[in-house]
Amino acid sequence: MKNTFGNALGLTIFGESHGAAVGAVLDGLAAGLPVDEAYIAERMDRRRARGDGLSTARTEPDVVEFLSGVVNGHTTGTPITMMIRNTNTRSGDYAKTADLLRPGHADYTAYAKYEGWQDARGGGHFSGRITAASVAAGSICEHILAQRGIKVYTHIARCAGVEDAPLSSSAGLIMAEPQPGHFALLDPEKEAPMQAAIRAAGAEGDSVGGILETVITGVPAGIGEPFFDSVESEIAHLAFAIPAVKGIEFGAGFAFADLRGSQANDPFTMRDGKVVTTTNKNGGINGGIANGMPIVFRTAVKPTPSIYKEQDTVDYIAKADAKLQIKGRHDPCIVPRAAVVQNTLAAFAVLDLLTVRYGTLGQK
Repeated sequence: MKNTFGNALGLTIFGESHGAAVGAVLDGLAAGLPVDEAYIAERMDRRRARGDGLSTARTEPDVVEFLSGVVNGHTTGTPITMMIRNTNTRSGDYAKTADLLRPGHADYTAYAKYEGWQDARGGGHFSGRITAASVAAGSICEHILAQRGIKVYTHIARCAGVEDAPLSSSAGLIMAEPQPGHFALLDPEKEAPMQAAIRAAGAEGDSVGGILETVITGVPAGIGEPFFDSVESEIAHLAFAIPAVKGIEFGAGFAFADLRGSQANDPFTMRDGKVVTTTNKNGGINGGIANGMPIVFRTAVKPTPSIYKEQDTVDYIAKADAKLQIKGRHDPCIVPRAAVVQNTLAAFAVLDLLTVRYGTLGQK
């Protein structure tokens, strides 16, 4: 099992959904960088469940405890170890159906890989609960980037068929910042119909998915590698580490398939002494390397696989067909909570790429 990612920086995650805690180790940061615990707490709160019918009834404070690497609000240069305790587990909800493979989940593949030794309670290490650790570490990176003029914005582009306003123009200009809070939207009037659609699916024992869009501004031209460590490769690797993400596109993405080269290319021009492009269909990336324009990508988030409708499955131990009706506490939609996860992991990706290019980034 590989739980560490990064080149110049390292991000390691640990823990299980119903274990004592989840956490992360962030390594490679310079000494003396500020760690704003209030900022981290605000980002953790965006990911936290509310128990309001829009997310799981499993609510926890998600307080980040620093075990190493931070003293007096600053990094020490050694690995930063963060822990978030699990305080509201109900493992008994899973006992009666422990041998039944949940459709859409990692139950079967976990059995195939770990031969029954995995912690299956609440999904174990495969659970979205682990993303709390990613947000804790990624928010530190996000704060460091912001101090250097690099901003990461993620909004719910679409959820349950309801669309938000666009985050950026065809030229890559930020139209507006997502509103703060649990629902990262540009148009606050879309929140009510979006919530209504999520509640309607939940009332039927079902779930819905959506699309998250992220724009990263202020990234200098020249970071990233042409092939295996391209900007797209690193961001996509981390995006697919978010449970339920099943697709990603950069810039115009799959729409490129229906364009001609004359339509797909972004013309260059000089603006205020800098090379820029007049459009941004390539999402701020050429040849795997950032070109200085905003980096734009979108992910497709599938409906939460834990639904309350009866489903066909297999009893893995008995090796027989069976019926499954899931118990426990589950999100009818993971999209709103996943927005900050995508935002903070994208921040880690950019900070890692910057550190590869320029070396360890100390205090500005």
